[in-house]
Formats: sequence, C-alpha cells, structure tokens
Amino acid sequence: MRKLENSELERKSIEDFKKSDKTPLILVLDDIRSLHNIGSVFRTADAFLIEKIYLCGITATPPNKEIHKTALGATDTVTWEHQENVLEVITKLKKENILTLAIEQVESATFLQEFQVEKDQKYALVFGNEVFGVSQEAVALCDGCIEIPQLGTKHSLNISVSAGIVVWDLFQKMKWPN
Repeated sequence: MRKLENSELERKSIEDFKKSDKTPLILVLDDIRSLHNIGSVFRTADAFLIEKIYLCGITATPPNKEIHKTALGATDTVTWEHQENVLEVITKLKKENILTLAIEQVESATFLQEFQVEKDQKYALVFGNEVFGVSQEAVALCDGCIEIPQLGTKHSLNISVSAGIVVWDLFQKMKWPN
C-alpha cells in the first residue's frame, strides 16, 4: 500500500465546490467559544458538502486566523451566515420545512444509531456551547433531539467531534446505498 499524494486526491476547486449539489444538512452552532472548534466544524462541513453553517450568538465568524488554523480554507467553500439569536434561526428553518434536531442529551432523545433519515428531507443540526450544550429554549423549539451514545465516564464529547460523528452518520445514511 502506498500513501497518496495530495495531488492524487482529485479534490474540488473552490468554484467546483460551490457549484456542487450539497448534502441536505445545515449546521447551527450556538455560542461556540473555541475558535478551533468552529474551524474544525467548517472543515467537516467542507468534507461532506454541507449546505450551510449558521454561526449564532457569541460564535466567532471568519475571517479569523484561529478559525483558519483548523478550517484550512473551508471558510472559503462552505456557505455561512451569522445570526445573533439561535431561536430565530430555528424558527426560520422550521418555516422552510427543514427538520430541526438538537444534538443533546435529553429525555426521549433518539440515539444516533436509531435515527432514520427521510428521503428528500432537509435537516438542520443544532450544536450548543462547550459547557452548557444546546439551551433548553432551543431544545424545546426543535423538532427532535439526537443523542450520541457514550459508554465511558465523561458526560459529553467535544463539539467538533460531535459534529463530525453526527454529520458522518447522517451523510452515509443519505448517500449509501445509492
């Protein structure tokens, strides 16, 4: 086995990325403190052709050199928008018939492995603050909640790790077997 060179990976240009059909997922980041987490989510969104990222509340926005450290240019490809109020964003998305799902540990959450995607449905995934998670108000407004099962001693995962896990899971459920 030989490791591939970057030139052999046949990656899209920025222009090709923008023209590509997107995965029907929108990411909503609410009050994310870590610039590296924000950049990492951008990079994941680029990898899976995510439609858009909403940066809400205190979540920093590009251009920012600390976001760029982990995004590595993904802020130039992934469409994003800053909105002050996450509740307004969730309400707007729901009016557009986008199913909104908080990624949080709540009563009656659906475990990720049990969540089934619906054909031709667009989803918005709401990720919350590193310490406090998704606010109760946002959870109550969402159409549902997905929980990532955890078996160890910790109560949560890093937000960028959570985003990567959930985005990959929904992406593969939407795209394979096709």
